[in-house]
Amino acid sequence: MTQRAEGAAIRFDATLSAIGSSTVVRLPETASKDLPSRGQVAVRGTINGVAFQTVLEPDGSSGHWMKVDDTLRRAAGISAGDSAALDIVVTKDWPEPSVPEDLATALEAAPQKIQNLWSEITPMARWEWVRWVNATRSPDTRRRRVEVSIAKMTGGKRRPCCFNLSACTDPDLSRNGRLIKPLDT
Repeated sequence: MTQRAEGAAIRFDATLSAIGSSTVVRLPETASKDLPSRGQVAVRGTINGVAFQTVLEPDGSSGHWMKVDDTLRRAAGISAGDSAALDIVVTKDWPEPSVPEDLATALEAAPQKIQNLWSEITPMARWEWVRWVNATRSPDTRRRRVEVSIAKMTGGKRRPCCFNLSACTDPDLSRNGRLIKPLDT
C-alpha cells in the first residue's frame, strides 16, 4: 500500500448514492488505499470543480466515504446516481466538527477546566468525541455518553477510548460498523 503525503492529490470518479435521506460518495478502493489511515482523514478538495473541506469517514471495510450535503450537491450540480470527478488532498488542518446540541450544552455547563481542555485539544480529538457521542440511536446511551465524556475530560482524558476508529459509526448509515450498501449500486 502506498500512502500519499500531505499535499499529494488523489483523483477519482465516483457515483453518488442515497442512503436514507443522506447523499454519500464511497471512495474507490484505490483512492482509500492511498490515505494515511483506515480511520477518519481530513481532506480538502473539489467535487466537479466545487471546493470543499471535510473529514472522510471509515466505511468499516478498510475504505472511506463522505457525506455530500445539499449545499455542496447543488453547487456541484449532482445528485444520487450521478458520477462526479473528485480531487482530494490529505491535510493536517482538520475542520471543526459540528458539535451536537446535547454535548455543546454539557460543555457549556461544565467547569472552566473542561471548557479549557475542549479548547486546547485538537480538532481531530474533538471529532472523535463527537463521533463517539453520535454513534448510537439510543437516547439513554447517548445521554450516558455525554455524561461520560464530561467525566473523562474531568479526569484529563483528551480523547474517548474503547471504540473502533475504523468502523462506520453513523447509526443512520451503518449496520454492525459497516456503511450500508446503497440500494442504487
